[in-house]
Formats: sequence, C-alpha cells, structure tokens
Amino acid sequence: MRQAAHTLGVRTRGAGLVEITREVAGWAQAQGMTTGLLTAFCRHTSASLLIQENADPDVARDLEDYFAQLAPESPAYRHQDEGPDDMPAHLRAALTQVQLSIPLVGGRLALGTWQGIWLFEHRTRPHSREVVLHLLGE
Repeated sequence: MRQAAHTLGVRTRGAGLVEITREVAGWAQAQGMTTGLLTAFCRHTSASLLIQENADPDVARDLEDYFAQLAPESPAYRHQDEGPDDMPAHLRAALTQVQLSIPLVGGRLALGTWQGIWLFEHRTRPHSREVVLHLLGE
C-alpha cells in the first residue's frame, strides 16, 4: 500500500463554480497507482467541493443561482465580520461538502461520463483556495 499527498491551489474569480477535474485527475494518474481511493479536502469554510455534471454549462449556472436564492446576502445575519457575503458563504458550504472520496480504478478516477470535480466559491470577491489531495492505493 502506498500513499501520496498534494495541495492544489485554486484561484477563483469570485462566487461560482471552478472545475478542477483535469488538475485532480492528472495528479492522481501521475502517482502511478492502479487501484485506490482519492480524498479531496477543501481547507476553507466559505468554499466547498462538488461532483456534478461538466457537459452543459447551464448546470453550473443553475446551481449558482439556486444557492444564491437559498442563502442570500442579508443584513439579518449576526455574523457579518467580512461583509454581507460572509454568512451566506458559510451556509452554502454547510449545505454542500468540503470532502470528496473518489475511487481510483485502472489508474484513473472512477468518475462517470458527465461527472466533474468542482470547487464552489461562495464569496463574491476572488480568493486563493487550497484543496488537499490524498491518494491511498497500490
């Protein structure tokens, strides 16, 4: 059994989905393992990770619109330390996930045909985010 770890830096342009499938899959494949389990972990409380369709860009836009309606900016939140988008970002991250587990089969991530890995930025301004990748396998 072997393991490898890497921190992937992701720059965002503000609120929205950033596809990171190519970077994650490329790193996993470069480790030379054939079977295993990849864990991807987002090191932030106002961004999250999703596995979602990557064929039609309208899916990403609809997800962004839905979460903006579900947890809108509001002066009613007590937590406003970093501005009006702060607490809605925490709510959106709480409703999604910060960790993904993806099997490695035949040296490749076992994603479905239309599945992609996305970092979901919940803040309105650009950020530098970190996603820690850990691969355990052989």
